[in-house]
Amino acid sequence: MPYIDKETRKKFMFIESELENLNKYDVLTAGELQYLIAFAIKCMRPERYQHMNDIMGALAGAQMEFYRRTVAPYEDTKIVLNGDV
Repeated sequence: MPYIDKETRKKFMFIESELENLNKYDVLTAGELQYLIAFAIKCMRPERYQHMNDIMGALAGAQMEFYRRTVAPYEDTKIVLNGDV
């Protein structure tokens, strides 16, 4: 995950606050999350293969970061509670 500096993050503050507000009303479904991701990519208007390849790499990196930060700790907790395979 690219941990961008605090100054760069400021330009994304309006998006972050809107996304945080979504959970006040309802949990996002997988389809809704995919829609938001696809819409964000569409707005980037990738025209060259290099741009498309960069986006695919960013998606793969986000998936790995989600696993590392969220899924793996959850699995570790469940191993302690229920025993390993």
